[in-house]
Amino acid sequence: MQLQQTWNKPTKTTPIIIIGAGGIVTDAHLPAYKQAGFPVHGIFDLNIERAQEVARDWSIERAFETLEDAAASGLDFIYDLALPPAAISSVLAHIPIGATVLIQKPMGENFEQAQEILGVCRARQLNAAINFQLRFSPQMLAVRDAISQEKLGDLLEIEVHLNVNTPWHLFPFLKSMERVEIAVHSIHYLDLIRSMVGAPKGVFARTMRDPRSADMAQTRTSAILDYGQELRCVMSINHNHNYDAKFQTCKFRFEGTKGALMTQIGVNLNYPEGEPDELWFAETGSEWQQIDLEGSWFIDAFVGVMSNVQCFHNGEDDTLVTSVEDCIETMALVEACFEADQLPSHPLPRAEAKD
Repeated sequence: MQLQQTWNKPTKTTPIIIIGAGGIVTDAHLPAYKQAGFPVHGIFDLNIERAQEVARDWSIERAFETLEDAAASGLDFIYDLALPPAAISSVLAHIPIGATVLIQKPMGENFEQAQEILGVCRARQLNAAINFQLRFSPQMLAVRDAISQEKLGDLLEIEVHLNVNTPWHLFPFLKSMERVEIAVHSIHYLDLIRSMVGAPKGVFARTMRDPRSADMAQTRTSAILDYGQELRCVMSINHNHNYDAKFQTCKFRFEGTKGALMTQIGVNLNYPEGEPDELWFAETGSEWQQIDLEGSWFIDAFVGVMSNVQCFHNGEDDTLVTSVEDCIETMALVEACFEADQLPSHPLPRAEAKD
C-alpha cells in the first residue's frame, strides 16, 4: 500500500536563525536541518558561550551576542525559536514585523500565555507556526493519508497507550513546573488527534504524580475525548514502568469499519536511544501487514515541519499547517484536560435495600 510519508521539500531554501541553544536544538533541530540541507545562518542564546560552542560544532556562520543583533537580520530569514514557553512572548516582541517564525512547542505554559502569544503574532503580522512536529512524522503522515483514502472506512477508535520508563532526570527543568505530563508530552498526542478529527465536544481527564518520579508534578494521565457516540478516543499514559522492556509500549491504534492501523512510536522506548518506528495495517478479515517507513519521528518530523515553514515562506505551500491560529485550539484542548482534572468524579448511587 502506497502512502505519503514525507512533506515536499522547498525548491528554494531560506536561511535560518535559531534563538536558543538547548538540547532540543542540538539533538533534533540541527541534525534535521543538516540532513535536509537547510542552511543555518546564525544562533543566539542568553548563554553566549553556549551559542558560540554550538556554532563551532555545527559550522554556523554567526553566534549573535544579543537578541537585538539576531533580530536585526531582517525578513530574509526564518526565525526558529527554541525557548522555555514562558519566554516566547517577550522574544517574539523583538522579531521583525512580518517575519516567518517557527516556535518550539508548547505554545506557552498555559492557555493564558497561548492567547498572549497569539496576540503578539497578530500584532506583529508574523507568519508563525508551532513545532508540533509529530504531525509530520513519516508514520503519522501515512496514517493521515490512509484515513483520507478511506482505507479504514468510518473511523471508530483512536487509542493511545504508553507504558514506558521515561528518564525524567534528563529533564531537570521540569521539576519546577506545575504542569508536566500533558503540557510537555501528551500535548503531542492531543495535537495530532485534533488535527486529524477536529476538536472534541469535551474531555474527561485525570493527570497525576507518581512516587517513583517524585520530583515531577505529573507523570501519568488518563483521558477520554468526547466525540459522541461513533468515535471512541482514549489515552492511557504511564511514564513510570521501571521494569525490563518486555511490556513497555508506546502505540496508537486507529480502527474503522473497514480496516485498522497500529503504530509504534519508537523514540519513547529506551529513551533516548529509542527503537524503530513501526506501522501496521489490516483490512477486515485479512492478516496484518507491516508498512515500510521512510524515517522516524526523531528527526525526520523536524525536517517535515520546517519544510512546510520554508515552502509557506517561499509561496510554495498555501497553508502553514501548524500556524498559531490553528494551534491555539490545541492549547484550548490541553487547558480543558487540566480543568477536567480538577472536577469531581461522578459519585456512585447510594445502595439501599428495597422491600
